[in-house]
Amino acid sequence: MHTTHARQLGASTRLRLRVLGIDADEVNFARRGFPLVSPTRGRLEEVVRAFVLGYRAALQDDDPDALGLALALVDKELRGFAYEGAAMGVTLRDLLAPWRSSRLEQLLAGPGGPHVYMVHVGAGWALARLRRGPRATLRLDPLLRWLALDGFGFHQGYFQPVRHIHAGVRPRGFAGYAGRAFDQGLGRSLWFVTAAQPGAVAGAIDRFDETRRADLWSGVALAASYAGAADVPALELLAATGARYRSHIAQGAAFAAAAREHAGNAAVHTDQACRTLAGLCARKAAELTNVAARGLPPDGAAPAYEIWRQRLRTAITEAVLDRRGTGWARV
Repeated sequence: MHTTHARQLGASTRLRLRVLGIDADEVNFARRGFPLVSPTRGRLEEVVRAFVLGYRAALQDDDPDALGLALALVDKELRGFAYEGAAMGVTLRDLLAPWRSSRLEQLLAGPGGPHVYMVHVGAGWALARLRRGPRATLRLDPLLRWLALDGFGFHQGYFQPVRHIHAGVRPRGFAGYAGRAFDQGLGRSLWFVTAAQPGAVAGAIDRFDETRRADLWSGVALAASYAGAADVPALELLAATGARYRSHIAQGAAFAAAAREHAGNAAVHTDQACRTLAGLCARKAAELTNVAARGLPPDGAAPAYEIWRQRLRTAITEAVLDRRGTGWARV
């Protein structure tokens, strides 16, 4: 941090940044030992820098409107990642000072509302940092709380890939559907840990038990579609290597499209990914995602979140088959 700026911060803020802060060096690919592949590395590290910027901004400012103004300076296409980082920051502060009004709720009620999906994912990073289990999500939105466990899985895969990706260990307490949500986030982390290399992604997933692979592929596709870093030939290879899980791959891509559509930060790479991985443009993929979320039942044998995903997989399959007549476009 620049010395002059550091002097302008209050003592409590400086302490918070010193204790909780994440430096850019902590998340860069060289430090983490990830493949140093260009240009994918550059794009993915750009995403991570936006996350860290949002996280540090949330540690410095209590006011959601001021936080929103700070994050408005982030490039629009990257802003969702900044809000993800900000959500981690405010959630950490909530968990460490539970007697205060919820900063996370204030963020969601204010500038974070359009980024509601990314905010829930970011809250999961905070749970992972403090080793809070799935029960800690019960106060979150009943449908979107699973995204916090997705965020938990991403955090563990990014910072502890040897344990959670190479050895395939799930944290204690992640039984039932919580484990599946964790795997969806773990799959997203694979896109970063492998520097967006389809062959490395497929090789890593093949080492997991068969029962976990569909959720991992769904997470990979979501990251590939939302974060980008792959050109069309690489996306085609990704689709081909994961062809057995094509409906889950399509669903992940559609979730990415819906998140961007809701936030108003559409990206060309998301449209390319949806066309390649789901056989639909991003606009149509987002539309199907939103329709599938209507009238969901209460949680039962399967959570409403999983019913949403199942409905979406069916809707995409029917839409693509109706249009193409003989199967999936490029999948």
